[in-house]
Amino acid sequence: MKQKRATSQDVANLAGVSRTTVSLVLNRVEGANIPAETRQKVYAAAKALNYVPNATAQALATQRSNAIGLIMTRSPHHISSDAFLPQILGGLLEVIKKERFRLLIELVEEEHQEQVYSNLARAKHIDAMILLTPRLNDKGIERLEAVGVPTVLMGKTNASTLYTVDVDNFSAAKKATNRLLSLGHRKIACISNAPPSYGASLDRVLGYKNALLDAGITPDDALIRYADFDPQSGYEAMHSLLASRQEFSAVFVASDNVAMGAKSAIRETGLYIPDDISLIGFDDIPWASYSDPPLTTVHLPARDLASKACLLLLDLLKGKQVKNKNLTLETKLMIRQSCKAI
Repeated sequence: MKQKRATSQDVANLAGVSRTTVSLVLNRVEGANIPAETRQKVYAAAKALNYVPNATAQALATQRSNAIGLIMTRSPHHISSDAFLPQILGGLLEVIKKERFRLLIELVEEEHQEQVYSNLARAKHIDAMILLTPRLNDKGIERLEAVGVPTVLMGKTNASTLYTVDVDNFSAAKKATNRLLSLGHRKIACISNAPPSYGASLDRVLGYKNALLDAGITPDDALIRYADFDPQSGYEAMHSLLASRQEFSAVFVASDNVAMGAKSAIRETGLYIPDDISLIGFDDIPWASYSDPPLTTVHLPARDLASKACLLLLDLLKGKQVKNKNLTLETKLMIRQSCKAI
């Protein structure tokens, strides 16, 4: 026979208090003047009865959903092939679990982005949101600013007043390109991580160009391709470069995920890394050090980015004053065996 699920009234009867008191204690309602002894009685009764508060009832009592939204501005296809995303989720869940929040994930494609953000917030499905890799022209962000929902961007957009957590993509890309220059390469191609509608993509390409200019080399747009997050786009971009007959001895690929496809295209044409083409990536996803050859890449602290974005968001939810609106984390160049001196 199925055991009856305990109710808040059962907890109240066992603890010898009212249902209102049970609700105030278990929902941790701020400002409720309840003695510590009474609180302990309620906690003990709930534990004895294996009582789990109803999520809807909790939301009514606290006026909060106890959920944070992770909004991703990409298609389901891109998400499924993204080796970077599990690190982001790991960093978020590590913090959210401790704070007893839930994580709601929403995918937003470009044609719907303007309405989705504000609809999610107004419907009270979430208390706050983290926006992952926002687009530069994301008009929905203006609506978010107007609605006033606590929001942190993992990335940057044009003229936004929202809080951000990111890395210095320009400097990191410049560092990677300088590594190739230090090995004697002068003809260096570039494959971006994403279309130029994403800020990180533009910054990484600009960092690559700036390193060349500093070395007295005029960047050649014929050696630049824009990928679309996934290995397939890297594969196609690399084939395009090789078919162009443009001369280059090295390539900076601004995403390890994209670099997977680029490496495959290089092998298909009978060329070898690094003997024929040196290759350097960006992100340092888990497979990078185990690839053949191990990939030289820029280490991006993905898990730390996510956890710091989440902690910042929780501070905003609690009404804390956060002085630094734009937090920038350090990157590190991981030197392995995919590049050689010429």
